[in-house]
Amino acid sequence: MSEPVIIRGEDGVSRCSWADSAPEYRAYHDREWGFPVADDVRLFEKLSLEGFQSGLSWLTILRKREAFRRAFAGFDFDRVAAFGERDVERLLGDAAIVRHRGKIEAVVNNARLATELVREQGSLAGYLWRFEPAGPAAKVDTAAGPAVSHTPESRALARDLKRRGWRFVGPTTVYAFMQAMGLVNDHLHGCDARCAVERARESFERPG
Repeated sequence: MSEPVIIRGEDGVSRCSWADSAPEYRAYHDREWGFPVADDVRLFEKLSLEGFQSGLSWLTILRKREAFRRAFAGFDFDRVAAFGERDVERLLGDAAIVRHRGKIEAVVNNARLATELVREQGSLAGYLWRFEPAGPAAKVDTAAGPAVSHTPESRALARDLKRRGWRFVGPTTVYAFMQAMGLVNDHLHGCDARCAVERARESFERPG
C-alpha cells in the first residue's frame, strides 16, 4: 500500500489524497468524513451503506446515496424493520441502488436488531460511541480510500454486532464507519479538514 499523501487541489484546499479523484469525494471529505455524529438514523444509514460498499468503491455508493435513502425509507430503522419479502423484491428491482439480495436482507435484519438495541441501550449512538478509542487511533494507511484497515476497537465492535446477529459488519467495514462518523480522526496531518474535525470532536458531547 502506498504511503498516505496530501494533495492540494486546484481550489487551493489540501486534502487526503483519496478525496481528490471526484467532486463528490471532495465534498464528502470536506464536510462529512470524520465529523462526529450522534444521530441514530445517520449512524444506521452509514453502517448500512458501508455494508453495501463491500467489494465496491465508496464513490459508487456515494453517488447512489439519495437513491438508497428513497429505497430504505430514509434509513429510519423503525420503518425498515417492518419491511417484508415484498419490499425485498421491490428493492431487488430498483436499478438506482446496488441490487444484492444478501446486502438488502442484511439492512432489514440489522434494522430489526437496531430497534432491539435501542430498547436495551437507550440509543444506537450511545452504544456505538462506547467503542471510541481511548487514545489516538493507530496509524492507518488512508491513501487508497476511507476504508483500508481495522483496529482493536473496530474488531471489538464487529464482534459484538455479529454476536447480536448483525450482518455485513466486518472489522474493516466497521472501521470505515468509525472513520466517517468521527469516532476517530484519520484526516492526515496537513489536510485542511483535520483541524476542523479535531475541534468538532473536542466540543462534541458524547452520547451516554
